Amino acid sequence: MFDYTLQARLIAGETVYTVWSSVPENGLVELFAQGPFGAVTLDMQHGGHHEHSVLSGLSTVIHSGKAAVVRVPLGRMDMASRALDMGADAIIAPMINSVQDAVAFRDAVKFPPLGGRSWGASRAVAVRGIAGGNEYLATSNVRTVSFAMIETREAFDRVSEIAAIDGIDGLFVGPADFSIAWTGGKSVDPGLPEMDEAVASIAAAARDAGKHAGIFVANPAMARKYHQMGFRFMALGFDVAIVAEGQKAILAMAEEASGDNGSSAGY
Repeated sequence: MFDYTLQARLIAGETVYTVWSSVPENGLVELFAQGPFGAVTLDMQHGGHHEHSVLSGLSTVIHSGKAAVVRVPLGRMDMASRALDMGADAIIAPMINSVQDAVAFRDAVKFPPLGGRSWGASRAVAVRGIAGGNEYLATSNVRTVSFAMIETREAFDRVSEIAAIDGIDGLFVGPADFSIAWTGGKSVDPGLPEMDEAVASIAAAARDAGKHAGIFVANPAMARKYHQMGFRFMALGFDVAIVAEGQKAILAMAEEASGDNGSSAGY
């Protein structure tokens, strides 16, 4: 029997942090897969990942023992199915604004009788080291995770209905888009205090439906607040931002230690 780390850990009540991979470079994916994060999310919506980089990136993450997640492009339910065929543990689908959107997502990622996912999982079987297709078929619906993104007023108004759909395993808040919706298009502020109550109610809707609650954390300092709200799957920033901040921190440490804050150009 194979196991999907993310689903098992979330069911157990653990908090799982994921890095957000936007650069379609497998060496960078590997760097983060070997790091301390419990999961790596390959972003096809706003990041640079494409079908070929997802294929190689998923293998890299899976072989590292970490949870492999894919955020698919807007409306690309076919890609949701393909990412699972490639071995993904979880799919995050953006802009799930209605029950109809959620059902279409569910149908793409869950096999019958729960959904309508078409069979084509030979690579998932191989990369996961599963004994055969029947084992994957028998367990996939309960072991893969489907996150519906809640990012608009329309989705917020229907959040309990979306969460209640069998085959939707979790809700994932996109706070940047949610802030745009919340302010009527006047501001993009993922940490907007005025929407804290609404964001907390999304986590509560997930909990009440027996589903997982996830969120993108724009500032790691906000992780405690989101954890208290009930979020247990949290994205802690983009790969490029982490690399950029790492460079600054290392250089600052060196300059402080040496007492030299001059130019570091050349060698």
